[in-house]
Amino acid sequence: MAQECWPYFDPEYENLSTRINPPSVSVDNTSCSESTLIKVDSMNKPGILLEVVQILTDLDFIITKAYISSDGGWFMDVFHVTDQHGKKITDIKTIDYIEKALGPRGYRKNEVMAWPGKGVGVHSVGDHTAIELIGRDRQGLLSEISAVLADLHFNVTAAEVWTHNRRIACVLYVNDDTTSRAVDDPTRLSIMEEQLKNILRGCQDDNETAGRTSFSMGFTHVDRRLHQMLFADRDYEGGGVTTEFDYPAASFKPKITVERCEDKGYSVVNVHCKDRAKLLFDIVCTLTDMQYVVFHATISSNGPYALQEYYIRHMDGCILDTEGEKERVIKCLEAAIRRRVSEGLSLELCAKDRLGLLSEVTRVLRENGLSVTRAGVMTVGEQAMNVFYVRDASGNPVDMKTIEALRKEVGQTMLLNVKKSPAGLKEPEARGWAKTSFFFGNLLERFLA
Repeated sequence: MAQECWPYFDPEYENLSTRINPPSVSVDNTSCSESTLIKVDSMNKPGILLEVVQILTDLDFIITKAYISSDGGWFMDVFHVTDQHGKKITDIKTIDYIEKALGPRGYRKNEVMAWPGKGVGVHSVGDHTAIELIGRDRQGLLSEISAVLADLHFNVTAAEVWTHNRRIACVLYVNDDTTSRAVDDPTRLSIMEEQLKNILRGCQDDNETAGRTSFSMGFTHVDRRLHQMLFADRDYEGGGVTTEFDYPAASFKPKITVERCEDKGYSVVNVHCKDRAKLLFDIVCTLTDMQYVVFHATISSNGPYALQEYYIRHMDGCILDTEGEKERVIKCLEAAIRRRVSEGLSLELCAKDRLGLLSEVTRVLRENGLSVTRAGVMTVGEQAMNVFYVRDASGNPVDMKTIEALRKEVGQTMLLNVKKSPAGLKEPEARGWAKTSFFFGNLLERFLA
């Protein structure tokens, strides 16, 4: 008989238990020669693994190994982490933040401290309005969306855009271009919503779910929200109609199996795929939102590949009994892994922020025949830092002549860098290309100032 995994949690009882048994966090730089060990011991509660992984991921740590155990009333994890350059974590401010976020002070009101700038909601990135969009992807769609916002005098201060299986999910943070404040005028918001819906309707097939536009008032981690939006949109389906153009890296295909552990009463999920940053977060996030509880897990990297093993049950205590359940978990995890993978060229642009900047940049990309597969937009002070993963709209490798034309068109007002070259980038032009780039991910000093 299935046993309930998560009985009702009385907030007062949980707060008392946390005070009696506060979380213990240690940052160890002596036990391992190659990485920093972060050890977390605390009372177990729903979603705690995702909260911990989310904080480590938002700090741009690379998790090379992890040992996870949360069977019973206690949660015990050990993470082997490095920074983006493979070095140990030695910065005092970063260590202090880890201890605060994962320790007793980070668990007030049953919430782990949120890493600033990573939430979806009206209070998460300063004074802004958050917009969520999802629909069918097509070339130039992001350009059209940003043009509408510019015409209505909304300035895009930050954005995250993912595409997968011909679907697009966007979270955009906007404010008024004159006041730099969130927009709360219902008439103005209604006009914007209707115009964005018209754009999404324009690229729908008759048999497809209509695109959706909404204003977010909650507080959810932006990457998790993008996973939730695409999952709800069932982007994991339709694998039979995908082509080599949709997934050009055929060797990347993850190997995922679901087996049964008879003696312990778990379902065992094994994932073997190409390793990358934030892989652990993407998998744990998906399992959590599918209502599965991770009781034990082992994570390791073997060269360019990752091996991950999860012992799970559904929240009602049941394991995955049917082939249909197993197949759905495999499809959803494969989609979660692929969503963040970008096969195209990475372009980084840095410029002084102004109204319509995103519209201008995406228009130039579209006019040069480039399709945006993923994008990140961040405004720091007066500087806008944009990263676009692009590929040729016809599926061919991006020619350096296109990049040179793009560089000339953006002119001297923007700094354009190529962060990585796709396998098919033509030689010998690529050899002479300056591959300098600014670091986009970790804005630790800004957030801790």
